[in-house]
Amino acid sequence: MIITKEVHDIATATGVMRTYVYRPDESGQYSTIIFYSEIFQQTAPIARSAAILAGHGFVVLVPEVFHELNPIGTVLEYDDAGKDKGNADKFAKPLEHHDSDTEAMVEFARSQAYCTSQVGVMGVCIGGHLAYRAALNADISGAFCLYPTDIHSNTLPCEKGNDSLTRTGDIAGEVAMIFGKQDPHVSSEGRKLIYQKLEQEQINFSWQEVNAQHAFMRDEGERYDAALALQMYLQAVAFFQRVLS
Repeated sequence: MIITKEVHDIATATGVMRTYVYRPDESGQYSTIIFYSEIFQQTAPIARSAAILAGHGFVVLVPEVFHELNPIGTVLEYDDAGKDKGNADKFAKPLEHHDSDTEAMVEFARSQAYCTSQVGVMGVCIGGHLAYRAALNADISGAFCLYPTDIHSNTLPCEKGNDSLTRTGDIAGEVAMIFGKQDPHVSSEGRKLIYQKLEQEQINFSWQEVNAQHAFMRDEGERYDAALALQMYLQAVAFFQRVLS
């Protein structure tokens, strides 16, 4: 399916958020996937991931997740300086601000003639956490979370008792959780904690632990696993075709 790309600056409660929109270049209405990036924002690998999803018949929104902390259009490099800046941003932005970003994107999607009312979320790394977090919003029908960080450790700033793990019981839609067993950012103990919480709260979820390192989806760098990434794209497409139908 041929796709088109647009840029929209969406008003949020904490300022203007540049959002990249990938959608089928055919008339009609399509379900929406909000795709949350890594700490580096919309790099070339993230843009390619969004294009792959859109090519399967979805409207894909890629927000600049740290829009309050950077000039519009900021993309960080996959180097030490980029990692340091991205991690600083991660620990500076409260989860409550991510919540209002999600609300703004749902409102934006539902105001577009080319979107249905159905919205799902997907993300990688910190974006996987943000997808999990977005699932607390009742308007989100499904979340596909790839190696999400900081859920188990409650290390992202938020009001007391408002961390994502504690709020798990508020998830209404279906959740797919995918972790790499060799990922140093989420230990076996951390994964067990998340699993137990999802089970305790009786959330509708699926769980996979694959033999891969952190960022195995990123098609740049030595940790990329092309075969596994392809499997994940196919699973994500099938997941969203089902939960957003």
